[in-house]
Amino acid sequence: MSNLVLISIPAFIVLMVLEGLYTRNHLGPRIHGYGVADTRTSLFMGVFNVIINGATKFAMIPFFAWVYQHRVANLGQIDQAWSWILLLFAEDLTYYWFHRLHHEVRFLWAAHVVHHSSERFNLSTALRQPLLTPFTGPIFWAPLALVGFPPVMILTAQAWSLLYQFWIHTEAFDRLGPIEWIMNTPSHHRVHHGANVAYLDRNHAGIFIIWDRFFGTYEREGDRVVYGLTKNLESFNLARVGFHDVVAMVKDVQRAPTLRAKLGYIFAPPGWSHDGSSQTASQLRALFGASSSVVPTDRPLD
Repeated sequence: MSNLVLISIPAFIVLMVLEGLYTRNHLGPRIHGYGVADTRTSLFMGVFNVIINGATKFAMIPFFAWVYQHRVANLGQIDQAWSWILLLFAEDLTYYWFHRLHHEVRFLWAAHVVHHSSERFNLSTALRQPLLTPFTGPIFWAPLALVGFPPVMILTAQAWSLLYQFWIHTEAFDRLGPIEWIMNTPSHHRVHHGANVAYLDRNHAGIFIIWDRFFGTYEREGDRVVYGLTKNLESFNLARVGFHDVVAMVKDVQRAPTLRAKLGYIFAPPGWSHDGSSQTASQLRALFGASSSVVPTDRPLD
C-alpha cells in the first residue's frame, strides 16, 4: 500500500466522525448510520488488509518490475504530465475490469465479498477491505507495466484510486448533478452496494463512471438501496466475515456431482448452481425484471 494511503488514515478517522455527527443530526432516520459492532468489524478488516497488502508488496513489486523489464512500450514517463494523465484513465479502466470480474467469477467474488458484507453504508464501509484480493489483484495491473508504466507509477495510481473511493461510501450526499455523467459518486456507489436485484453487479467504477456506461453495467439509483448481501451473514465474527464464501465455495465444489459442476462453482458467476437451485444476478434480473425494489430472500450466500 502506498504511503499516500497510510498518511491519510488520520483524515479517514476525522471524516468518519464528522460524517457520523452530520448524518445523525441532519438526516436522522433516513439513513442507517453507524453501528458499533459493524464499524469495529470494518476497521479491523481494514487494518488486516493493510498488513497483508504490505506483506504482498514484497512479491508484487518484483513482479511488476519483471514485467516492466519486458515492456513492449514506454508510456510511463514520470517527468511528463501527459503520462500521468494517461495513467489516470488506464489504471481506472484496469480497476473497472478487476472489480467487475471479482463480481462475476465465483472464486474472485469469494475474495471480494468482504467489502459488501455490511448492511450499513458509511465511510467506515470503505475500510472494510478484503483479505484475499492482495493475492488475486496484481495480475490485473500487470498490463500497465507491460506497456511501460514503472511500478512506482502503478502503485501511486492504485493509491489515488483508493483515496478517491473513500468519500463515495456515504449517504450524506444526494445526487451531484452533471458530474454524475462522468465521475463515480456516492449515488452511483450506493447502487453498487445494493442487494436489490436491479442493483446487483452494477456500477463497478473506481473514479470514472464512464466505463460502466460504455460496457453496459451502469444503473441509476432509484428505489431505496438495501445494503449488504442477498443473504446477510448476521455475524461480526472476523473469520466468518473474511472467509465465509471461500468456505461455501469449497463445500459447493466438494458436493458437486461432476467435474464440470465443480469447475462451475469455481469459475461461474456467484449464485450459479448445477441444478438450478440458486440464481446468478443476471438470472435474477431475468426473473424479476428491472425493478430495483425487489430484494431476493432465498438466494444462497453470494
